[in-house]
Amino acid sequence: MTERFEFVARSGPSWIARGLLAIAVVFLLENAKPLLLPVVVAVAFAFVLSTPVRWLRRHGISEYAGAGAVIVAVLAVIVLLASLLAAPAAQWWARAPATVHQLLDSVQRLRHVAFPGNAPPRPAARVAPASAAGASAADASDPITERLANEGFEITRAAVGQMLSFAVSASATVFLLYFLLASERWLIARTVEAIPRRRTRALLLSGIRQAQQDIGLFITTMGLVSIGLGIATGLALAAIGFPNPALWATTTAVLTFVPYIGPVLVTLALLVAGGMESGTGFAMLVPPALFLALHFVEANVVSPFVMGARLRISPVFVFLSVLFWSWLWGIAGAFVAVPILLGLRAVAQRSRRLRLVRVFLDPEAPGTPLRRLLPDRHPTVPAPLGRAAHRDP
Repeated sequence: MTERFEFVARSGPSWIARGLLAIAVVFLLENAKPLLLPVVVAVAFAFVLSTPVRWLRRHGISEYAGAGAVIVAVLAVIVLLASLLAAPAAQWWARAPATVHQLLDSVQRLRHVAFPGNAPPRPAARVAPASAAGASAADASDPITERLANEGFEITRAAVGQMLSFAVSASATVFLLYFLLASERWLIARTVEAIPRRRTRALLLSGIRQAQQDIGLFITTMGLVSIGLGIATGLALAAIGFPNPALWATTTAVLTFVPYIGPVLVTLALLVAGGMESGTGFAMLVPPALFLALHFVEANVVSPFVMGARLRISPVFVFLSVLFWSWLWGIAGAFVAVPILLGLRAVAQRSRRLRLVRVFLDPEAPGTPLRRLLPDRHPTVPAPLGRAAHRDP
């Protein structure tokens, strides 16, 4: 008994210290978002774009020139897509205030139909405007217009601040990505040479290569699957006459890259857009229903076949990772949640201290058989002195 209390006394402060350290790390990650987020995003994209840079190097183009050419090509594609989708997005944004007003009126009518005992709110009496002053007085009675007028400056200032922050982070990510692609071989060589033990160097080099292959394969494969789902969604919406199918195809391809959360956002956006186009009847459910049907086929047939066993991770930990990093770093954190999980799995496969993490993240990791963890159904009972041992019936 004394030894047990001594073990608890020794292990208690250790677990408390580890818990406090984990909390401190979480707060550090949250406060260091402007610094760490561009680094994580640049490293994730470097794992994908390093392959064409190596291909160009094998064909006689230096790493610095190859990295610049790859980044310019990627930025050109992004700018081209943004220019093609700018006009449809501006049309949807211009219609947003009036659409919100229509949706609120439709919800009030449906509420009155569902609950006839609750009388609908009486509309404010409006006099036909005979002049500009009369029109402004009529608009002032609209609560949505009044709220937008009062908070327009705050919304504009917040939007400008977010755009400036995004521009700074995006610029830092692009420059860091260029330097990572141009000096990848030098960075890996210097990192490996700094480790004295040969076995540790071999484990580190194999871990880096596995993380590069797994993260690059995941981003490439998931990107192609998301693009295919976006094209299928755009064609389905164009078949039913839904406006701006190219905009929704691009939105679907971008958002569905994030597991679990992305499809939910696309479904809600299509539901709102369906209400904007068709009112609150059955027709508003057709666009999200088409997307959910296509997403069901993609999630249960296409993705398991394309991903294979190499990129399989427990769905519980994928969901928890997406939830944690989206809470910590927002939408950008949700995009890098699965690559971070793949990198953690590559580290756990080469560390004895992270054996428990490897067992949960790696479906092919050898685990302890269940019969070793559970007691025997008929345990042996020690026999009295002078008698043979027997088992309970």
